[in-house]
Amino acid sequence: MKLKVMVQSEIKNKIGVLGGSFDPPHKGHLAISVEAKKRYNLRKIIWAITEKNPFKNKSENSLSKRIKDCKKLTIKKKYIQIKFLEKVIKSNKTIDLINFLKKSSNSEIYFIMGADNLINFHKWHKSKEISKKCNILVFDRQGYKRKSLKSKTYINKNPNNLEFIEFKKVNISSSQLRKI
Repeated sequence: MKLKVMVQSEIKNKIGVLGGSFDPPHKGHLAISVEAKKRYNLRKIIWAITEKNPFKNKSENSLSKRIKDCKKLTIKKKYIQIKFLEKVIKSNKTIDLINFLKKSSNSEIYFIMGADNLINFHKWHKSKEISKKCNILVFDRQGYKRKSLKSKTYINKNPNNLEFIEFKKVNISSSQLRKI
């Protein structure tokens, strides 16, 4: 049996992307990032902070505060990079972020999300194109498993690039933290 020898140009970097407003960032974001890196051997994870969640009216904290808080939370995880790329790519759409990262780094992209986001993923701008261009890692969240597994996206998923991941959950959300 012959083994295929991969030349350096054939080896793709595996990059995780966790997008969101991070308003505020919390241990749940960190937990799924750590788990994704470990399970999928990701070289780095980009926390792609958006100025404003398109499904919410406004962010409670300023963009600069959220970036600062993300950096503080991830200080010991050197593989997590905090980025605000909307001005660079001139868009806040996930598909444009994925296209930019694929073009600029020739990497295999693993898009990380919570199960709550899978429920309405089919409403995202060019969601089918996103599904074709990257692997989607959906992390279970307290109270969302049933709805997310019945979602339009999950029912029609490509089993090769969308994975629902059960793990020891951190029972916290940005919404809960804003109420404190």
